[in-house]
Amino acid sequence: MSTWNSRGLRGSTLEDMINHTNDVYRERKLALIQKVPTPITPITIDKETRHITLAYFDQKSTVDYIGAVQGLPVCFDAKECAVSTFPLQNVHEHQVRFMQEFEEQGGVAFIILHWTAVDEIYYIPFDELFGFWQRMQQGGRKSFTYEEIDRSWRIGHQRDVLVHYLEMLQKDLDRRVHTEENA
Repeated sequence: MSTWNSRGLRGSTLEDMINHTNDVYRERKLALIQKVPTPITPITIDKETRHITLAYFDQKSTVDYIGAVQGLPVCFDAKECAVSTFPLQNVHEHQVRFMQEFEEQGGVAFIILHWTAVDEIYYIPFDELFGFWQRMQQGGRKSFTYEEIDRSWRIGHQRDVLVHYLEMLQKDLDRRVHTEENA
């Protein structure tokens, strides 16, 4: 049983930026992506503010976001990393399994990773994440480094689209088509 404490919220800045981006995408009819709520059971509630101050997670969550982009099913998780090494323990086995099964059903899975020390946000395609995951499963590194990621997956922004991940999603789709054509 995991516990949650309101002072321990991590990743909320990235999630706020993604939530805003998803609102813009929805308004422009580009995508319909929703934040997946994490089911919790409250333990302590502040009587004055009626806010939950301590709770536990009811069940394992899948990913942070799920939806459709122009009819294409997508799911992704949002992660932040303050150092140059991202611990794979921050992505849980059930999440990797869900993303793998999601892709087997024709969807696209990825993570959005904010390297906060350099203030850069990257789209990490599922196959690259899975490669790091398999390396760990085979006794290799239990993390991947900022130096290991392909800089061409850096997510940009434009005006009110703070985390413009649709550009990288299109790049991912183009790469998949190119890979299939050359297979």
